[in-house]
Amino acid sequence: MYAFEFLKSKRFWFLVFAISLIAGGAYYRQGTRGPALKTPEEKDIYVRFEMEAYDSIRENYWKKPDDSDLAQHFRLSLAKALNMAVPPALATNDRAGTAKMLADAFDAATSTDARKQLAQNTLIVATYNLLPAGRNGLYSAQQETAMRQEVANVNPSVDLYGDLGLQKSASFAEIENAYKEKQAVLAKATTAEAKAELEKVTYAHTVLANAGDKNRYDEGGIEPTTFARVLGHTLYISMDKISPTTLQEFAAAVDHASTTPALASMILDFRGNIGGALDFATYFFGLFVGENQYAFDFYKQGEYEAQRTPIGKFDELARYKEIAILTDSMTQSTAEVITAMFKRFNMARVVGTPTRGWGTVENTFPLETVIDSEEKYSLFLVRYLTLRDDGQPIEGAGVDPDVNTGDRNWRSKLGEYFHSPSLISAISQTAGVPPLR
Repeated sequence: MYAFEFLKSKRFWFLVFAISLIAGGAYYRQGTRGPALKTPEEKDIYVRFEMEAYDSIRENYWKKPDDSDLAQHFRLSLAKALNMAVPPALATNDRAGTAKMLADAFDAATSTDARKQLAQNTLIVATYNLLPAGRNGLYSAQQETAMRQEVANVNPSVDLYGDLGLQKSASFAEIENAYKEKQAVLAKATTAEAKAELEKVTYAHTVLANAGDKNRYDEGGIEPTTFARVLGHTLYISMDKISPTTLQEFAAAVDHASTTPALASMILDFRGNIGGALDFATYFFGLFVGENQYAFDFYKQGEYEAQRTPIGKFDELARYKEIAILTDSMTQSTAEVITAMFKRFNMARVVGTPTRGWGTVENTFPLETVIDSEEKYSLFLVRYLTLRDDGQPIEGAGVDPDVNTGDRNWRSKLGEYFHSPSLISAISQTAGVPPLR
């Protein structure tokens, strides 16, 4: 099966949605049985809630903590939650001592609501301060739902038809007419509000005037993530994020360009790309190199886990002999992984500034212990670190460009890395301005 045919098949969509991944890395719901009681104190539901989280961190967090370190971590977190100047004592500097310390704190709480709040606050502090700080957390069901919508690139607050003053059933002709009317009025205005409104209207028209984008938006409220243009003999494709539809959007853009003669180079513009589904990286790389090829490594608790490509080559990509990737300081997560992959295997040259350095893979892990009949909680933990082209962690360092646009004479250096005059010209035009939409 050709790659593009596979991208349109039901099997592809099953594979994409079987693993839901989030900005910075993998995201999935991992089912577990209720926790076993390991200490007498865990008969208390609030202690059990805390200790289930303790065990989940020990097992699933990217950096395996020593029992003594984790006990101290919870000790300091409890002190912060209680606003104590002097942290409480641990009878023993281990798991059992942690359970005893927590039991004493809950016994001292004055009400059920106070115990519940203390349990939540302790885990909020404990997860927030796991490295990288602020990347881990305690999620409610509502927060997890919002995260799933972000992964799927669905924003309930956006109404593209409403931006054009139309109903959802509007035809292409109605969309075109509404856009022209609003554009004519707003283009004459000079206020900041009018300019912002014009940008919104123009974006709505861009999405809804495209049959594929309109269909995805009509069916699931999914906005496009990929925008393509032809610049001379170069296909320019910008991606502002990674969503479950991005792979199909990319393949459709390449397929659409297949009728344009003489295209021989490509620009992948990842500037401002906030990342998203990390499984995208292996699928995307597979389109270029074929199935079951090594792509990159995850790092967790001292071990490396090799990731391989799950699909075959997309034949239409063979014509693109030179590839440039554009980056900036807001290129992050999955976009950084892809940049590092292409750079490592000499499949692309990178132009821009160093990427953000957001190189973690996060997962949710449900807590089975129920402390609130109306709420369920999950831990959101950094599960893995991703690596740069030189084998070092992306986290905190980012991926370095071959040509840094921060240098005054960066355009003069393009000839050292690229041969195609069209590609050099296209890079010169685009790398110094915001991503094209």
